[in-house]
Amino acid sequence: MDWQQTSEDTVPSAPVTEADARSLLGRPPATGAWRDGDPPGDRRFVGIGAFRTENGAELPFVRMAYESWGELNDARDNAVLILHALTGDSHVRGPAGPGHPTVGWWEDVVGPGCAVDTDRWFVIAPNMLGGCQGSTGPASIGPTGREWGSRFPYVTVRDQVAAQQRLADALGIERWAGVIGGSMGGMHALEWAISSPERVARLAVLSSPPFNTADQIALNSVQLEAIEIDPHFAGGDYYDEGSGNGPHRGLALARRMALLNYRSPAELNMRFSRSWQSGVSPLGHDGRFAVESYLDFHGNKFTRRFDANSYIRLVEAMDSHDVGRDRGGIEDALARVTATTLVLGIDTDRLFPVDGQHRIARGIPNTLDGNEAVVLTSDFGHDGFLIETDLVGHHLQRLLDA
Repeated sequence: MDWQQTSEDTVPSAPVTEADARSLLGRPPATGAWRDGDPPGDRRFVGIGAFRTENGAELPFVRMAYESWGELNDARDNAVLILHALTGDSHVRGPAGPGHPTVGWWEDVVGPGCAVDTDRWFVIAPNMLGGCQGSTGPASIGPTGREWGSRFPYVTVRDQVAAQQRLADALGIERWAGVIGGSMGGMHALEWAISSPERVARLAVLSSPPFNTADQIALNSVQLEAIEIDPHFAGGDYYDEGSGNGPHRGLALARRMALLNYRSPAELNMRFSRSWQSGVSPLGHDGRFAVESYLDFHGNKFTRRFDANSYIRLVEAMDSHDVGRDRGGIEDALARVTATTLVLGIDTDRLFPVDGQHRIARGIPNTLDGNEAVVLTSDFGHDGFLIETDLVGHHLQRLLDA
């Protein structure tokens, strides 16, 4: 796949052009969340009723947004669940347009004739609980008639999977032919197969760990601090502010920090080297290096499609991820998985290194490749599972044909 033709969630490593810069001239909104009254696009909505989190917080009503492709067969045994990463959403395939600020993030993997062939499989992709693209989250209207904002409770990966399980119940899907997730979506997929093994026939865990390490939690903590110290964050209650007055600087900085973990040093060095953004020198003459402008541009672009409160709640949920918690440890938890499983990692992934994927493969009884994960060679770092679509698709097809 050409490295420039990638979805917004992937963020291509291309130098920023003048046309790119002009596209962000307007002031960013207080939130980039999808909100009631916006065009629904291809979303569908299901209410799953009242919801109680692991910590005992009560949400009086939860709505789940999802998109689907293909047809559920009469036996109801061809449903595949695809779970998105931290800043992804339900828009796995399809054009940008009203209701969808970006093109589908896995266009080359899901669709007619693709690895996840929608002529064969009925594919469901939900937006996760706490997200900002249609499912109940901080930007949703709460019981007081105002956005939840700072009052939206802490949720865990297990809470998010419990909400997905209730969505599946509402759709009448008792057992998934496959559950596929990458990055944070891989955490959800793994949790599905451990908490409800009887409901998952096949499992794909892509570029995801068995638990969030201290190193990963540390990286996340500075991103959250960047948002919270923005004076326009206002403790999380900023939704009535006009364009340009929301916490866009803090959110953009958090995104810039995250991007450094999504791509590999080799790729950034190759794409940008020490090039300047313009003819003005960055060596004491107010110019900028091209890689600085790249980070700024994509950080600022991100604020137009995401919500600061959602970013905080979803990162906190990632930090909760530990499949061994209250289950006797990681190996005991992984041993519960009965699904035929694909575990895949990227050799240059510095966010979730491959030792985590190897540990998952060793612990699950029935994997396609024995005690080691499939490791793809890629310059793209963590984002390789989104970009190396031919290679990833090949292995997903192996799984779905198993």
